[in-house]
Amino acid sequence: MRTRSGPALAALATGTFAIGMTEFVITGLLPDIAADFAVSIPTAGLLISGYAISVLIGGPVVTALVARRPRKPVLVVLLAFFVAGNVICALAPAYGIMLAGRIVAALCHGSFIGFATIVAGDLVRPERRSSAIAAMLSGLTIANVAGVPLGTVLGQQLGWRATFWAMALLGLGAALATALLVPSAAGTETAAGKARAAGKARAAGAATTAGKATTAGAATTATTAPVRAQLFAFRKPELWLALAMTALAFGAVYAPFTYIAPLMTDIAGFGKDALPYLLALFGLGLVLGNVLGARGADHRLMGTIVTASIAMLIVLIAFGWTSHAKAPATITLFLLGVAAYATVPGLTTRVLTAAGDDGQNLLASSAAVSAFNLGNAAGAYLGGRAITAGWGYDATPLVGAAMEAAAIGVALILLTRTRRESALSLP
Repeated sequence: MRTRSGPALAALATGTFAIGMTEFVITGLLPDIAADFAVSIPTAGLLISGYAISVLIGGPVVTALVARRPRKPVLVVLLAFFVAGNVICALAPAYGIMLAGRIVAALCHGSFIGFATIVAGDLVRPERRSSAIAAMLSGLTIANVAGVPLGTVLGQQLGWRATFWAMALLGLGAALATALLVPSAAGTETAAGKARAAGKARAAGAATTAGKATTAGAATTATTAPVRAQLFAFRKPELWLALAMTALAFGAVYAPFTYIAPLMTDIAGFGKDALPYLLALFGLGLVLGNVLGARGADHRLMGTIVTASIAMLIVLIAFGWTSHAKAPATITLFLLGVAAYATVPGLTTRVLTAAGDDGQNLLASSAAVSAFNLGNAAGAYLGGRAITAGWGYDATPLVGAAMEAAAIGVALILLTRTRRESALSLP
């Protein structure tokens, strides 16, 4: 299926914007939430880990349950869960209820982005898939540039609950945009369906090709590969390596970023009122990294992933020392954003290509989102452990560096296996 992709991608980006703001804005509000519920900052950080674990577990389960449903209604219903979760958070009288609301909101996350990835890739030519995925994911980067800083300001001025009410309204707007702008058949045409349609069209002859191709397309766009067939891809070691690489690489970002508020105030010496500007700067880095990473991944997938990962390793190691002064910490925070999101389009695309099935494997797409969130949870948890062990907030970038080094090791293993298999397939 190929349509005018702009409006549909904008609607999907609206959804990822709302989801991205919900996932990331809590980093700027963490001290306020901890104080309100009378818990420590590492304990409040579990609101991020709990969200991520809910995405990790709920994403594939929800995706499997709705894999054969029409895409657009599924996307809208998932956004309804998102709205409900944020309303629960806004009303939460206790920490446990707040955590429950985060879990409900997270049920939308993995499946929405998993479905949206398939839809975005199907709206454009195959060689533009990474760029389309990056456009869909741009909502996450815009959330960091505008949504997270504004949400932080809103929380500081009116209380953190006001931020969650705002996110519930954003989710409602995203649901309406998806219902109005995403084509009903987007993302539902499978590779097998395309092959069958092409075969029928060729057999029909030139005189009736157009009519029969239209009929075949209508028949195949209502179905997708069975869950059992999609699960077959998980027998491939390359897919598991791609997922492990994704989890480690993105977890490396979250080890320091979960605790960015105390890191930049207590260690670097900024005032609390500087946090929105620092988060916006980090978000600008994410936007730049997303663009660079998408362009690079479209031309040289694994090369881009490895290069960006090495850059992130260097930045994380430096951040452990530059975090002690305002100017170096600010520059390093921006560079961390660039390096972090330069990997994202490539990591997502690598999972889909490892799964095969012409990029149409919904479970693999959802698993990619789960891998990102497994990394988020692990990074937040390990960073919190470093803090409670007495190593300080400035140790969290070094925790991330260790995770990034492991990600590079997995990437090199995957690259070696890919080259070996390519050499064996040559005549």
